[in-house]
Amino acid sequence: MKPVTPLLTVDALIVFEGKLVLIQRKNPPFKDCFALPGGFVEVGETVEEAVIREAKEETGLDIKLLKLLGVYSDPLRDPRGHTVSVCYLAKGSGTLKADSDAKDIGLFGLDEIPELAFDHNRIINNAKSDINGILSQV
Repeated sequence: MKPVTPLLTVDALIVFEGKLVLIQRKNPPFKDCFALPGGFVEVGETVEEAVIREAKEETGLDIKLLKLLGVYSDPLRDPRGHTVSVCYLAKGSGTLKADSDAKDIGLFGLDEIPELAFDHNRIINNAKSDINGILSQV
């Protein structure tokens, strides 16, 4: 019997041009809300490959992974069901453009972060010292 387990996702906290990249979701849940770029890990893909792919698909940016920020596993973090997200801090390069599941895209300072989808405000709050460390190098 195959075990029933949570779905695996990734989220990217991308620093680009001295700000954080947030996408505006095109689809439910949290349609029209801003969120970190991310999505589901595909079978046969590492979480690192998945976060790089999702970032490119949703933002147009190439990213360099800097740090594993943490794993977020609250069973209620996604209204579609139990997901576990592996979250990374990254630097972005290239041309920013909304694509794939993103309705729009924006750059936000740490003091400008709106209410976000899922538990993404918590992820950003937990990573503030890491983000400030990257921003101080810009």
